[in-house]
Amino acid sequence: MNNPGFSTTFSSGTTLQLVQGDITGEISDAIVNAANENLIHGAGVAGAISQSGGPEIQTESDAWVRKHGPVSHAEPAWTTGGRLPCRYVIHAVGPVWRGAIETGGGGIADAQLDAAVRGSLRVADELGLKSISLPAISTGIFGFPKERAADIILKTIRSYFEAKTNSGIKTVRLVLYDNPSLSAFQKAWHDHFHA
Repeated sequence: MNNPGFSTTFSSGTTLQLVQGDITGEISDAIVNAANENLIHGAGVAGAISQSGGPEIQTESDAWVRKHGPVSHAEPAWTTGGRLPCRYVIHAVGPVWRGAIETGGGGIADAQLDAAVRGSLRVADELGLKSISLPAISTGIFGFPKERAADIILKTIRSYFEAKTNSGIKTVRLVLYDNPSLSAFQKAWHDHFHA
């Protein structure tokens, strides 16, 4: 488990932590996978989760897509954690930055990222989970600017728990793998929480 660098607690009683590390080592009830709509876990965060969690994660993902169709931004899929230390993997589909710009500008991508984060938290609540760890969704191979993503992700988490004061989620961890992501989120954290 990665040690938190920054921490704040919302009025709902939920604590948000910012940590640097590898999300596949998180012992939260669920970790969030930055997935594509067909849940093909080949590269980036998805590839690391699939490799560490074992083939059952891809097998369960394939079954989900056969049953429900492609995954939308607002309605994440979920599977077991396979061999990972978490119970579940919530598969959130973040926006592809280049595609979003080509189809109407960053506002669409911003809304899609908000929906992916909000949907992940909602699924965790629906599953009755107490803890969840999220990566910097869409900031890797999907090309979403890190600073912009950090601002949206922090805003979305804060607004979710301000609206849902009876959430069973007690701990949310933002797990950032590299130094550029960590720096972007630390800057946004200061803007939002004046740490």
